Amino acid sequence: MKASTRLLGQPVSRVDGRAKVTGEARYAAEFHVPGLIYGQVVSSTIARGRIKKIDASEALQLQGVLQVFTHENRPRLAWFDRSYRDDDSPSGSPFRPLADDKIVYSGQPIALVVAETFELARHAASLVRIEYEVHSHETDLRARRDKAYVPAQGKDGFEPPPKPRGHADKAFAKAAVQIDAEYESAVEHHNPMEPHASTVIYGDDGSLTIYDKTQGVQNSQKYVSNVFNLSKDEVHILSPFVGGAFGSGLRPQYQLFMAVMAARELKRSVRVSLTRQQMFTFGHRPATLQRVALGAAQDGTLEAVIHEAVGETSRFEDYIEVVVNWAGMLYQCDNVRLDYKVAQLDCYTPLDMRAPGAVLGVYALECAMDELAHRAGLDPLALRLKNYAERDQNKDKPFSSKELRACYHQGAERFGWARRSPAPRSMREGKQLVGWGMATGIWDAMQQPSSAKAVLSIDGKLTVSSATSDIGTGTYTVMTQIAAETLGLRIQDVTFKLGDSSLPMAPMEGGSWTVASVGSAVKEACEKVREHLFKFARKVEGSPLAKARPEEVVFTEGCIRLAAEPDKAVTLTQAMRQGGVLSLEEEALAVPDPKQLQYTRSTHSAVFAEVKVDEDFGTVRVTRVVSAIAGGRILNPKTARSQILGAVVWGIGMALEEETAIDQTLGRFMNHNLAEYHVPVHADVRGIEVLFVDEDDSIVNPLGAKGLGEIGIVGVAAAIANAVFHATGKRVRSLPITLDKLL
Repeated sequence: MKASTRLLGQPVSRVDGRAKVTGEARYAAEFHVPGLIYGQVVSSTIARGRIKKIDASEALQLQGVLQVFTHENRPRLAWFDRSYRDDDSPSGSPFRPLADDKIVYSGQPIALVVAETFELARHAASLVRIEYEVHSHETDLRARRDKAYVPAQGKDGFEPPPKPRGHADKAFAKAAVQIDAEYESAVEHHNPMEPHASTVIYGDDGSLTIYDKTQGVQNSQKYVSNVFNLSKDEVHILSPFVGGAFGSGLRPQYQLFMAVMAARELKRSVRVSLTRQQMFTFGHRPATLQRVALGAAQDGTLEAVIHEAVGETSRFEDYIEVVVNWAGMLYQCDNVRLDYKVAQLDCYTPLDMRAPGAVLGVYALECAMDELAHRAGLDPLALRLKNYAERDQNKDKPFSSKELRACYHQGAERFGWARRSPAPRSMREGKQLVGWGMATGIWDAMQQPSSAKAVLSIDGKLTVSSATSDIGTGTYTVMTQIAAETLGLRIQDVTFKLGDSSLPMAPMEGGSWTVASVGSAVKEACEKVREHLFKFARKVEGSPLAKARPEEVVFTEGCIRLAAEPDKAVTLTQAMRQGGVLSLEEEALAVPDPKQLQYTRSTHSAVFAEVKVDEDFGTVRVTRVVSAIAGGRILNPKTARSQILGAVVWGIGMALEEETAIDQTLGRFMNHNLAEYHVPVHADVRGIEVLFVDEDDSIVNPLGAKGLGEIGIVGVAAAIANAVFHATGKRVRSLPITLDKLL
């Protein structure tokens, strides 16, 4: 049975677009109920120490202030005596708000003021007085570098660096061409447009309906159920729309705990929203220090790869990322040594941020490759093609598909790479030095177990559901397309429901696995419905399908047609009437095929960037970017292109602007606002071209699609950094590349 209503691969506009632009879409802090009260979090002003005294008397004297929760009066919960970890927790003991008087990082939530109005709660919070006993702190990664250690493999999905192969150090020492450099990346914060918020609606029976800013409603449900010792039936999490997250919503953030605690204690519906400043008080992309040493023969053949990285973590958890592994698989080399360590700082635990690990490790590797090409007198693209890896040497496995070579060729042709003058400072336009740089990108193509339900009613309307999220990636739209095409329906006849913990199981939306995972479940559920329909259709009186085999029919335009004679058909409504049903309901669990384990499954990209640098002032403008992506089957080129465009913009920010500055004396992030935390604006973003390279992959999942959310940012910062060197002749190895470093 086939579907001839071709919707997959078409540039379908977002089905949720109208709701978002008209304001119909509502977010976690926009759901109202009568009697709603408001909580405002009070944050610590020191990085390490303890609370000597909290004086909330002035706040409590205000009419309308209901309570000030602190470690001294918070409810007794078993959670405070054991370490419950949510589904995205790294190993260690997770931070527990209001647990005791200890301060473990600056900005730590230490009180919650609850009042009848938002404005009153915020004012009252400013009246809470805290006395601290200040302890010495350490927030400088360089100062803690010597105390870095190898973390345990505790986090799901983390792959420790593979064991060394060959003799990398000896081969490096003998190599004719050597590069040995250190690269540094700054702390970044997610800063989605929608700040984190939780609205808890308290039921008469004590049940909780919670609108939460999250990338995983079932993870939030599990968290609340465990922390407050509730059954899942008593906790209903909803998140129909998310105003961006980029990883910040993977773990339940502290406003969820605060809101639930207050609602249960006061037996009222409560909303707790974080301010933009408080968005800098949980999770961030970790700072890293990386050493990359590459040794090559005079013709550019790689003979040694050494990649060592030190990342940051908190005192209470081991946050780990896959930073160095990419260096052992991107290029062919028989002598490789990879090392990854973490150092504890008096900061909150870092948090996954778009392409965690890869965006950092590939940046360092690709800059080092550019340096190697320059030293060897080779074209950077030619160097990469010379050392092209046909097989994953880390795992000694073939790739399920790999069209990276096509990415190189098509991207270079579109960019005009052949016209590049190799010498730094050799291309200019008046006072503008012109630089061209390129880099490779790679990310995992993963599938997670997922479930979906499909319900087809006799009027031809289909409702499909799964407890996944849409953080702006287009999940609503692509799932609608998959379902509509599978059953041959129009887009407008299909409704996809998500963001509800009561729906069929789905993983958190992250890792670029949602389409591969949830999409496969949607397809399978709809195929089950299709099988019932075909059986019914064959039994319709006078059915032209009576003797047809499944492979001889197509589902299209609300009908089941003979493929060879399309005018002979049975409508879906006729089939259901024959079956005596008003609706058909099927649920499917899609799990990865075991044969996937025989392959390395990855997305790849080639990024080409042009910069123009003012020779006098040192200002850098990214004037062109071409990103060529090999991402399997592209289900919706419109939303897919949007994902890559957004990722490239972020890559521009990572390369030139984004940095959360910490005052080491205070141990505090200082530019905790959108005025001083610089991100690219319209004037910074110019021509971006996205190319999708044809790639057929029957291994990764039944749809043949690979995720695109992450791959678009990997390699962008490196391509820009390499272009800056080509323009100026100055190599800046510390991100972001700001005026002070360039001048």
